[in-house]
Amino acid sequence: MDIPAAEARSLLAAARVARLATAGADGRPHLVPVTFAVEGDAVFFAVDAKPKRSQHLRRLRNIEDNPHVSLLVDEYDEDWARLWWVRADGVARVHRTAEVADRAHALLRAKYPQYAEVDVAAGPVVEIAVERLSGWRLSALG
Repeated sequence: MDIPAAEARSLLAAARVARLATAGADGRPHLVPVTFAVEGDAVFFAVDAKPKRSQHLRRLRNIEDNPHVSLLVDEYDEDWARLWWVRADGVARVHRTAEVADRAHALLRAKYPQYAEVDVAAGPVVEIAVERLSGWRLSALG
C-alpha cells in the first residue's frame, strides 16, 4: 500500500538513520548510512567528526560528479503488518559556507543529542532538495 505524501514526509523526518545512495561519474553505486535532519523539502546531513579515513569521502565526490541521490528509511518488524519504507529522491549539493552549514548544524543538534559530544561542524554539509517522496507499507500503521 502506498503511503500518502504527508505521512511519508513525517516518517522520513522522524527516522533516526537513512541509507544514502549515490553514484559517481563511473555509474557505480555507493550506499552509506547517514544521520540527517529534514526542513521542509530539504534534507541535511553533515560530515561530522566521527572517525573516518578521510574528509575526502566518496559520497561527496559522487555528489559533485552526479548530484542525483536517494535516501531510504525503513522499519522492519517481525510482525510484518508493521513493515514500511520511505524513499526521498532529489538533487544534492555540498555546502562549505557558514550560512547553510549553521542552519543544518542547528537542525542536527536539535534531533541528535549525541552532537553535544561530537563536532557536527567538522566538515561540509550536504543539502538534498527532495523532488519525489515515495513509500510503502504492508498495512495501516497503528
